[in-house]
Amino acid sequence: MKNKKNINKKHEQHNDNNGSHSSSDHGHGKHNHHRMMIEDFKKRFLVSLILTLPILILSDMIQHWLGIKIEFKGEGAILFTLSTVAFFYGGWPFLKGFYNELVKRSPGMMTLIALAITVAYVFSTAVIFGFPGQDFFWELVTLIDIMLLGHWIEMKSVLGASKALELLVSMMPSEAHRIIDGNIEDIKLEDLNKDDIILIKPGEKVPADGTVQDGESYLNESMLTGESKPVKKAKGNKVIGGSINGNGSLYVKVVHTGKDSYLTKVINMVQEAQKAKSKSQHLADRAAKWLTYIAVSAGLGTLSIWLLLGASMNFSIERMVTVMVISCPHALGLAVPLVVAISTALSAQNGLLIRNRTAFENSRLITTIVFDKTGTLTKGIFGVTRIEVTSQNSIDETKLLRYAAALEQSSEHPIAVGIVKKAKEKNLNVPKAEKFNAITGKGVEAVVEGHDVKVVSPGYLKDKNISIPESAYSDNAETVVFILIDNELSGFIALSDEIREESFEAVKKFRDNGIKVKMATGDNEKVAKAVADKLGLDGYYSEVLPHQKVDIVKKLQANGEFVSMTGDGVNDAPALAQADVGIAVGSGTDVAAETADIILVNSNPQDILKLILFGKATYNKMIQNLIWATGYNVVAIPLAAGVLYKANFVLDPAVGAIFMSLSTVIVAINAQLLKSKINAKI
Repeated sequence: MKNKKNINKKHEQHNDNNGSHSSSDHGHGKHNHHRMMIEDFKKRFLVSLILTLPILILSDMIQHWLGIKIEFKGEGAILFTLSTVAFFYGGWPFLKGFYNELVKRSPGMMTLIALAITVAYVFSTAVIFGFPGQDFFWELVTLIDIMLLGHWIEMKSVLGASKALELLVSMMPSEAHRIIDGNIEDIKLEDLNKDDIILIKPGEKVPADGTVQDGESYLNESMLTGESKPVKKAKGNKVIGGSINGNGSLYVKVVHTGKDSYLTKVINMVQEAQKAKSKSQHLADRAAKWLTYIAVSAGLGTLSIWLLLGASMNFSIERMVTVMVISCPHALGLAVPLVVAISTALSAQNGLLIRNRTAFENSRLITTIVFDKTGTLTKGIFGVTRIEVTSQNSIDETKLLRYAAALEQSSEHPIAVGIVKKAKEKNLNVPKAEKFNAITGKGVEAVVEGHDVKVVSPGYLKDKNISIPESAYSDNAETVVFILIDNELSGFIALSDEIREESFEAVKKFRDNGIKVKMATGDNEKVAKAVADKLGLDGYYSEVLPHQKVDIVKKLQANGEFVSMTGDGVNDAPALAQADVGIAVGSGTDVAAETADIILVNSNPQDILKLILFGKATYNKMIQNLIWATGYNVVAIPLAAGVLYKANFVLDPAVGAIFMSLSTVIVAINAQLLKSKINAKI
């Protein structure tokens, strides 16, 4: 039921339910699907693991290996039944993946695994029903176990980025206050139309893009546009859906809704960039692709050659099966996931949360880093940079700050917040302000400890023909307020969005390592230049909107640069997704964090250098593991094929199993060595 209220009551306080959407078509379903897949792999792994022990005990090969013999009626039927469950239930993801890779004509890990387990299952089933030879059911189930475990670890370490789109949508309120015939009615956001007049109350989110028709307020757009301080909005000014209203009420005429809105365009850009990035292949897949070709070629070649040499069909098939089964090494399933699990855990301990494995591996290739300014290179809050006394009377900096804080302590304006914060840092006793009065557009005034105190803008001084001190303005793009005590200019306080102390050392280290550092910000030219000059950046872009940040990243990529984008706001989300490596600072929005590949927990730009060093160490360790995982095939496949048959040596499948086990152990140990290598680089 629509709630109608008389428009004259617009300034009353209402306890509105302004909650955000609990789900979205953009990301919610995909995100839940990814979680369901992880749970499915876990369940299949546990079931297969339970089946493993009885299958191993009942397998002739394992009994022969252990020097034992277990025989009872129906033993073969039980072994076949358990193995069939393991093959179809545990192996289903790989069989399904094989079909998908076959359709795409792009064989990879799934094809290799499916080939090995299918050959093992079919041959072993034939053995159970009378074909001469020893079964490979033990190989079938252990291979399924290892591969399910590897994929489960891998999927958990790279839990999808689709939640970013949900968070973007959640920035919009669920309702809007539409004005019709002098009444206010609360309607669902989807019922809002272009040219509707809506009321935005203090503290509410703006429900749609529009133009202010009446009222005045400050809007926080920092997470949308990158502008570091709240922007004053009055009649004729544009507002953006998703921004947060300050203390005033605004009447806004709707200009854009739905797919035409600014925020929806940001969502689409993030979606497109994420989709493009998802096409990258993994190292293990590329290795598996070649191993698939080798397995098929070597297997068929072995069968053909032995038949041509006059060997029996039984012997030739057994050689072929042995070759094809051991061509899929167990260690390959753990070679990359183990390194990923260890590197992501170590990175987290060092302030880096890895969300995209491929981007993490590729961080070693970064040649240019593009930083957002507000909240990334800077703290994202206004801080006092200078306090200067100009009066000849008995006024000092402490008294000046106390009096200014007394007037500003009840205001939420960013300048006021910065002044009060400075007073608190100095543990000052802030006095009470009496007879408080706002000087429209110029500042505030009140009586403090018996003195008439004013905190005003430069415009007020000009109106009163009071000279502005030459020292008031520096080249640092500071905002300056002046303090008058008993109508005498007593001094001024300068504030700015402070540069993080860590930013100076971070930029220096990047440049020392041959990495170019640039900045893209929604702030004005003067502020951008001041920050860029102070930090010694290689370049900067000012007054840029989200789509322009994406264009900057694309242009750098087109010029051959491997680009990392670092930011903290919604305005950075599309560029974070477009960049080769997207990095979000932990103090920023959830949207930026969910869109990025890497999150800096401590919001320290210096941690990006750790990321690059970790990325190099991790990539090298993956290459080593892939070599260990596949290298034994160089020896094992020819021996399994029977190249030393005339020397009375043919690789027994049991010996092949030992080789594979040894390869798996080496891969696991080598992955653990990553800890000492990374710790040595910190």
